[in-house]
Amino acid sequence: MKKITLKEIAQTLGISISTVSKALKDYPDVSLSTKQKVVDLAESLNFSPNSFAQSLRSKESKTIGVVVPNMVHYYFSSILDAILKESNKKGYMVIIMQSNEDHKLEEKQINLLLNKGVDGILISMANGSINFEYLQRVLDFGIPLVLFDKITKLLKCSKVIINDNKASYDVVTYLIKNGCKRIAYFRGDLNPQNSIDRFLGYKKALEDNGIQFDSSLVYLSPKANFEEGYANAKKLIEEDQIDVDAIYTFTDLTAIGAITYLNEKNIKIPDEIAVFGFSNWFMSSVITPTLSTVEQNAYKTGEKAIELLFKEIDSKQKGEPSKERTITIDTELVIRNST
Repeated sequence: MKKITLKEIAQTLGISISTVSKALKDYPDVSLSTKQKVVDLAESLNFSPNSFAQSLRSKESKTIGVVVPNMVHYYFSSILDAILKESNKKGYMVIIMQSNEDHKLEEKQINLLLNKGVDGILISMANGSINFEYLQRVLDFGIPLVLFDKITKLLKCSKVIINDNKASYDVVTYLIKNGCKRIAYFRGDLNPQNSIDRFLGYKKALEDNGIQFDSSLVYLSPKANFEEGYANAKKLIEEDQIDVDAIYTFTDLTAIGAITYLNEKNIKIPDEIAVFGFSNWFMSSVITPTLSTVEQNAYKTGEKAIELLFKEIDSKQKGEPSKERTITIDTELVIRNST
């Protein structure tokens, strides 16, 4: 079949190529009657790509945007897997953006998604995000927005989270019940709500078990990666924190970095120092020793996030008000050889 071009549509209708292009992109300076003629002809000729024409008819693009800090992260890749599968069932295309924990890049990506005319946006926010005007703009435009994992409480929109405070509390309580008294914590960055909540859970568990909080045992890990876990474990040992009997980390990857350093120094795990992670990556089950961790149920998080988004998109299409919801995904401790 011969491929139809913008030029042929323009010649058939006796208008310029730029007018055809603007009509398909729903520019306001093209009259409704001209837009309709262009849409009708484009569809009758099976013009490709014809998503603009379909969008004009249905007032939806059948496209959603997803922004995550890191696509290769096991947790986020599992969430994306669920989102892609559920979107495919609904006939939606997914535009995936990676912020690399850069809130300025994240803002640009959100603006790009808005310009693309997506029907809804899912986002796990970058570390360091303190200005949420660009996300508020999404809501002001009437575009459904669902936050998951790393969120802010300052935006009135739907969210999918875990109870980070309780999960962290459960980890530290478990370590204390198993004889640990001096528990170092490699925490995440200062701003994301999940980092704040896990830190508060850590402190509360110490307090409830009669152990005084010691700020010298808290090490910042803003990127929550392998390198920071390794470096923090090295720093802890070099600072002669010889009485530390457990390390609890913000992510499994950070814990694996710590385990690598401790193994290099022939520090026995868990006999001398126990190590507890968070996320239940695949790697946590194959490293030596295998890593105790928190199962976050990432796939279920993705399923619930896209389910919420589709409900809000459906409400918008029907002209009904959407209801702000927060779904909390259950977590569980996975106990392995590192503790």
